[in-house]
Amino acid sequence: MDCEKALKLFKTRPVVINVGSPAFSKAIKNQDFKAVQVDWLPPAGGDRQMQKLLKIMGGLD
Repeated sequence: MDCEKALKLFKTRPVVINVGSPAFSKAIKNQDFKAVQVDWLPPAGGDRQMQKLLKIMGGLD
């Protein structure tokens, strides 16, 4: 990345990508910043045993 591109990056307003609590995105937006909320859940609802079974069955990489 050349210096000109880096300087341009620092002169723009950030956009937050939030993976987690929607309250965090809301707080960012309340401060007049852009935020994108990603609705994501871990595979099998975070159940480690179920994740292992899914991996054995070829359902998880």
